[in-house]
Parts: sequence; structure tokens; C-alpha cells
Amino acid sequence: MCQSGGVEHQSREASVSQVTTIGLDIAKNVFHARGQGVFSKRLSRAKLLGFFAAQPPCLVALEACGGAHHWARELMPLGHEVRLIPLAYVKPFVKRHKNDAVDAEAICEAAQRPTMRFVAVKSEEQQASALLFRTRDLLVRQRAQLINALTGHLTEYGWVAPKGPSPMAMLGDLLEDEMGSLLPPAAVAMFRVMLDLLADLDDRIAELDREIARRAREDETARRLMTIPGIGPITATALIALAPVAETFAKGRDFAAWLGLAPLQRSTGG
Repeated sequence: MCQSGGVEHQSREASVSQVTTIGLDIAKNVFHARGQGVFSKRLSRAKLLGFFAAQPPCLVALEACGGAHHWARELMPLGHEVRLIPLAYVKPFVKRHKNDAVDAEAICEAAQRPTMRFVAVKSEEQQASALLFRTRDLLVRQRAQLINALTGHLTEYGWVAPKGPSPMAMLGDLLEDEMGSLLPPAAVAMFRVMLDLLADLDDRIAELDREIARRAREDETARRLMTIPGIGPITATALIALAPVAETFAKGRDFAAWLGLAPLQRSTGG
């Protein structure tokens, strides 16, 4: 097992060449590697690749967290087999109080379970495609926050705006006419600031929507997905960028549960 964190030699006589599985707990600057009961070693970010370059090819397991796909891509050219494990599947193997060394040991142990499920390593292009949707989602949430703020502040002055983004287009005109004359000048100025931000977000979201539509037209899989009723360019390209490979799921219901369409099983009985 191999962990990322502190150094704790469990067997000084054991040779590192005996290690077949290394559990690696990654962080920003300090990593902990544990090698299948043979060693436990704390590594800095700068020394991590040098350490693994000196190891014979083995199985390296990491939690599928931030930076895991990057390190997987760096380790695989060194001859190692890299497996990423969902965080929820590692937690049951943590034996005592949480720290880097204990986490690395748990990762190593989880990787050796015959029924363990792993996350496919993503390429930089796949992560870039996923970033497109996460950026759009961020902007949509920011737009919703601005709209809620606008409607909430207007309520304080006795103006009740309809829900949704559409009425916001009329708000600018109202500020120039009746509403602007009845509100304090400082409030009008702040409403205009929020409306300008809202207009900028609308433009950026529309730009991302056009990019998503272009990708959907150029991708054969996306075009096939869009033949399903209710599936448009955004959903089709999001499935390609974000969904695990189909072989991960034993049946369609499992995929529906991953999407959130079918409830997850939380029963204790048969």
C-alpha cells in the first residue's frame, strides 16, 4: 500500500520492489504514499513523480477527488496501472482517526477488493468539455441569485415583480420612467448595477449555449442522443462529457439512478 502524507516505515527490511499496490492520498503540496504494508512515505509535490519513476510498475490507487485525473495521467506513462476510487467507497476502510497515512492505507486496501468499482481516467479534452457545462451551470446559478436579489429588493419598496428572467428585461425601462421617479436615487443606481450584471450573464450564457449547440451538431453520438424525445443539445453533450462509460452500469436502472431519475436504494432488508 502506498499513502501520501508522513513517513512511517512499517518494515525496514522489506524491499520496496515487493510492493504490488500503492495507495496514494493526494493534496495540494504534501502527499502520502503507502505500499501494501511495506512502507508509508510522506512526499512533497515536487518529488512525487520522481518517487514513482523509481518504483517498479505496480497498481497505484487514488481517491477520485480534485487533481486525481491529472496525477493519473502523469503516473500512467511511468508504467503504473492507475485506478481511481470514489470517495464514498474508500471511507468504510478507514480504520482509525483520519489523517493522510490512514487515508492512504484505506485507499490501498479498497483497491484490492475484487468487487470494487473504479472511475475511468479522463483525458484533458474530456475534462475541458465537462468544464464547459460546469461554467454554464455556475453562470445560470449566478443569474438566478441576481434575479432573486432584484425581486427581493424591489419588494422592500412595494414593487412585486413576476418570477423568472423574462420580466427583468422590462425593469430597465421602468427604472427610466415611473419606478425611477418613485425610488431613491441610490436604490435606482444599485438596481442598474444589478441589471447590467444580469445582461452580461445573459450574453455569456447565450454564447455558451451556441458553443454547446455547435458541438452537438458535430458529434455523431450527440446527434443520436438528440433523436430521443426530450433530449436536446445541452442534455446530449452533457451526457457525453459528464456521464461514466456505459459499461460502468449493469442495467438501465442503475444509469437512471446515477442521473437521479430513479431513487437510490437505501433499504436494509432483502
